[in-house]
Amino acid sequence: MTVSFGWGPVEARALGPAAGCVVVVDVLSFTTAVGVAVEGGTAVLPYRWRDATAAAYARERDAVLAVGRREATEAHPWSLSPAALRSAPVPMPDRLVLPSPNGSTIAAEAAARGATVVAASLRNHSAVARRLADEGYGTADRPLAVIASGERWPDGSLRPALEDLLGAGAVLAGLRAVGGPRTLTPEATAAATLWDATEDPVAALHGCDSGRELYEYGFPQDVAVAAEIDRSTAVPFLVDGAFQEAP
Repeated sequence: MTVSFGWGPVEARALGPAAGCVVVVDVLSFTTAVGVAVEGGTAVLPYRWRDATAAAYARERDAVLAVGRREATEAHPWSLSPAALRSAPVPMPDRLVLPSPNGSTIAAEAAARGATVVAASLRNHSAVARRLADEGYGTADRPLAVIASGERWPDGSLRPALEDLLGAGAVLAGLRAVGGPRTLTPEATAAATLWDATEDPVAALHGCDSGRELYEYGFPQDVAVAAEIDRSTAVPFLVDGAFQEAP
């Protein structure tokens, strides 16, 4: 099997060493925010924690540190909110440190093990699948792992998230459609099949647990941006510690 699927940082550590490329999927909202920022010309540096070490990390790399959604202001609108990134009243920074306990952590884990890392969401899933196929990923010489980030329960354990399963399934379905010398694991096949069988992924995104949570927190526009299916052609690669659109 040359294309695998898994969940969260632990499975990223397990699958990453055997993969030439790891695709991170964190639809609500890390990889969606990465895509929006990269489209705006900003390089995004993933970081695992939003604490004092994140501020130091940003200073050392001449980058702006994103804040929590509720901490964003008109002068400093940079946060994990893709809607806020898009509608910011000030120019996007050249470099943005974007902490996330899920997507950022997986990206860091995969990069530390030498894998090529790509950020995928529902907005760019077809572009990601095409780019990976064009570059020969998902073959015996360049195996591929697609990792759904999931969310966290209060005790810190993984909470599988429908939006990330759909995002991963969309990428995997795209790779399956390309055909060629790619063989999907049963887990990857199941995720791809779920995507193909989902009649209304936009409604699923708005109605899933994570989508409803964002509505309750007052950020419905973040769900709306994440639900822009195939609206983006940007394919962010992690290069020198920052997600950017590689040539």
